[in-house]
Amino acid sequence: MHRQLPFCSVIVPTRGRNKQLAACLAALAAQDYPSDSFEVIVVDDGSPSSPEEVVSPLRGKLGVSVISQAHAGPARARNTGAARATGALLAFTDDDCAPTRGWLAALAGRHTEAPEQAIGGLTTCSLRNNHFSTASQLLISYLYEYFNSRNSASGGPRFFTSNNLALPRERFLDIGGFDASFPSAAAEDRELCERWHRRGFQLLYAPEAVVEHAHYLTLLSFWRQHFAYGRGAHRFHQLRAKYSESGNSTGVKVEPLSFYTDLLRYPFVVPESDRGSNSALAVTSALALTQVANAAGYYWEALTHSASSKRNVQRDAMQRGDLK
Repeated sequence: MHRQLPFCSVIVPTRGRNKQLAACLAALAAQDYPSDSFEVIVVDDGSPSSPEEVVSPLRGKLGVSVISQAHAGPARARNTGAARATGALLAFTDDDCAPTRGWLAALAGRHTEAPEQAIGGLTTCSLRNNHFSTASQLLISYLYEYFNSRNSASGGPRFFTSNNLALPRERFLDIGGFDASFPSAAAEDRELCERWHRRGFQLLYAPEAVVEHAHYLTLLSFWRQHFAYGRGAHRFHQLRAKYSESGNSTGVKVEPLSFYTDLLRYPFVVPESDRGSNSALAVTSALALTQVANAAGYYWEALTHSASSKRNVQRDAMQRGDLK
């Protein structure tokens, strides 16, 4: 039976979150998957202290290795892990995530059925009493429903988040992996899925592959997170324009008004268990704030990029002697 299972490489980027990483690795050690059929690669992205202290106790229970790199962001860290991986299937999750026991088996099963497709699982929020954490996860759930479910009849899902994503290794390397120009966790997974589609490849949703996400957020960290997402969205649109036929940006794509009204209604229509102990009104307020922070981050990045471009043009002109 084990011979039929693909050998998998689970890649976990981490930076300075040893406590969360320990919980993630404990969940991976408890996977309902043969221990000799997968490896875990922890990529330390320039942490202040080495993750070895939480990795070492698990070495007898888990085939785990640690790779260190200078701080360059999670996109490059995932690529670093993928370059070292030996599995036919690369399974990505984050250090603040705890995959459920059947997670890897579910991804491997889907891979066996569709070996050329990228696979995305279901991520839930384990911090049900934190309305900021809950709102962040519900936003992803809404986007999955809006962009993926509604596209099921026209090409299938469009994107999955990188904390619950699996891809065939050879095809992942062939398209160049994650774009490492994203310095933080913000839209690099969206860009990867866009590029995957552009190459004519498909994505497959596997809701039985469940990861529990425990990202504690305060008002300030919540704002920073979604501000960063906005900055990442600007970079994403730059890259998409670069690869478009015209090579020209079409500007900001604004979704129809129904997208935003449905988003604000979303906490009131999902099962109460999805928002935990939080009131629907509190979560809706937080969802509204995500859109403000996202827009602020997008335009901040646009202004910063414009100012930087002007400085570069002036510098080049001075070097040519056009300006004095």
